[in-house]
Amino acid sequence: MEEKSKSKGICGWLIALVVLAAVVFAVVYTIKKKTSHDSGGPAPIPGPPGAVEKKYSNALKTAMQFFDVQKSGKLVDNQIPWRGDSGLKDGSEEGVDLSKGMYDAGDHMKFGFPMAFTATVLSWAILEYGDQMQAVDQLKPAQESLKWITDYLIKAHHDDNVLYIQVGDPEKDHECWDRPETMTAKRPLTQINTSFPGTEVAAETAAAMASASLVFKTTDSTYSSTLLKHAKQLFTFADKYQGSYSISIPQVQDYYNSTGYGDELLWAASWLYHATQDKSYFQYVIGDNGKAFANWGSPTWFSWDNKLAGTQVLLSRLSFFGSKDTSSNSGLQMYRKTAEAVMCGLLPKSPTATKSRTRGGLIWVSEWNALQHPVASAFLAALYSDYMLTSQTAELSCDGRSFRPSDLRNFAENQADYVLGKNPLKMSFLVGYGDNFPQFVHHRGASIPADATTGCTDGFKWLNSTDPNPNVAVGALVGGPFLNETYINNRNFSRQTEPSTYNSAVLVGLLSSARVRLFP
Repeated sequence: MEEKSKSKGICGWLIALVVLAAVVFAVVYTIKKKTSHDSGGPAPIPGPPGAVEKKYSNALKTAMQFFDVQKSGKLVDNQIPWRGDSGLKDGSEEGVDLSKGMYDAGDHMKFGFPMAFTATVLSWAILEYGDQMQAVDQLKPAQESLKWITDYLIKAHHDDNVLYIQVGDPEKDHECWDRPETMTAKRPLTQINTSFPGTEVAAETAAAMASASLVFKTTDSTYSSTLLKHAKQLFTFADKYQGSYSISIPQVQDYYNSTGYGDELLWAASWLYHATQDKSYFQYVIGDNGKAFANWGSPTWFSWDNKLAGTQVLLSRLSFFGSKDTSSNSGLQMYRKTAEAVMCGLLPKSPTATKSRTRGGLIWVSEWNALQHPVASAFLAALYSDYMLTSQTAELSCDGRSFRPSDLRNFAENQADYVLGKNPLKMSFLVGYGDNFPQFVHHRGASIPADATTGCTDGFKWLNSTDPNPNVAVGALVGGPFLNETYINNRNFSRQTEPSTYNSAVLVGLLSSARVRLFP
C-alpha cells in the first residue's frame, strides 16, 4: 500500500513539472515574439503613465520654468525670484492691453509669429501627453503658461482683420542691455491688416487659438469658445487677404523672415478641423490648397518658419484614427506618405537617412539655434511612434527596409539624451539641469543682478562681463553646438548661447513624451 502511494505521488509531480515547463515556455515564447525586432506582429501598446524615467521628469520640470522666466506683465504667483512686473504699458499708446505674452529670447521683444508657434506646439504637447505631464505635476504649469500667451493673442487680435504682431522696435531694443523690469526704450506696435497683410502670422495665430481651444474645452468652455471664435476669424483673414508679412512689412526680414505662408494655411486649417470637425477645413487641406502648398513627397524640417512636417504628422493622426471615409481619403494618404518620408529621413539606419547630423548623432541643420531642428524632429518622431503603437501599426517601410515604432522612439530619446548631457562635451544644453550647463547665457535679465541700477546703455558692462550670469535662466534651451560639436560659452556669441521660447515649447513636447520609458 505504501509503495503504491509513493509511486502515484512521483507520477503526479512529474505531470505537474511538465505542465509548468510548458507554461513557462509559452510565456517566454510570447514575450520573445512581442519584443523581437524581426517579428511582423504589432509592438505592445503603451498603457497609462507608469514608472517615470527620472532624468526626463526632472528635465521636464526644469524646462517648464523658462516660460515663467520669459513672462511679461503683472506677474501672479511669481516663481522666479529675480523677475518682476514688466511691460505693463505695452500697447497703451494705441488703446490695447498687450502687457502679457512672453519675451521672445534674450531680449525684450514680443514677436507674434514665433510666440504663436510656441503656443501651438505647447497645446499639441498638452493634448497628446497631458496625462504624462499630470503624473509629474506639470500639466497645470503648462496650461497656465499657454494661457499667458493666448490671453495676449486675444488682445492682439484687435479687430476681425487687424492683428498686432510685434511689440517693440528690434533695432532700438538691441541698442539696450537692461532688465525688463527697468527698460526705458519705446515700445512701438506693428500690425497686419487688409492693406498690409501677413498671412503666415495670422494663420499661425489661428492655429494657436484653435489648438488651445481644445486644451481648455473641458476646463473652461467659455474661454475655449472665445479662442475658437478668434481662430476662425483669423483664418478667414489669413486666407482672404493672402500676402507675406515679410513683403508687407520688410523690416521684419532681419529677425523672423518668412519663407512662405502656404504651410501656415494648411497647419491652421488642420488644427481648425481637429477643433471643429467642420469638413470645410478638411477639404481645404486635401483639395487645391494641398496640391498648391503641401509639397507632398518632399520632407522638410519642422520649425517656427516651416510647419509642413508638423502638418503632415498631425494629419497622419486622422489617417491612423479617423473615420473610415476620412482615413482612406487619397489626399490624406499623401500627407501620411510624406510624414513617413520625414520619419525615414530621421532614422539613422534608414536608406534615406539625412546626413545632416554630428558625429555624436545629433541632427544638425543650422549654425544659428542648432538645437531647434533636432528637438522638433524628435518630438515629431515620438508622436509618430505613439500613433503607430496605439493603432497597432507594426512597421514603417523606408525604401524597402522596415522599422518599428521602437526605432523612432529610440531616435527621439537619443536626441533628448544628447541635449541633456550625453554628448562629447558632457554638457547639458538645458540651463539648470545637471551639474554642467551653460553659465554665460545670452539673456539680459539673467546677466544683470536683480538689485543693479542700469540704464539703456550702461548695462552693456554685464553683457561683456567675464563672470557667469548672476541669475540662472532656469529651463532655457540654448542655441547649441556647432557641427564639429564645439560650443563657445560666451554671452556675446548669441548664435550658440541665446535661448528662445519656441525652443522650450518643442523641448517640453519631447520630454513629455520621452520621460516614460516604453522600451528597454
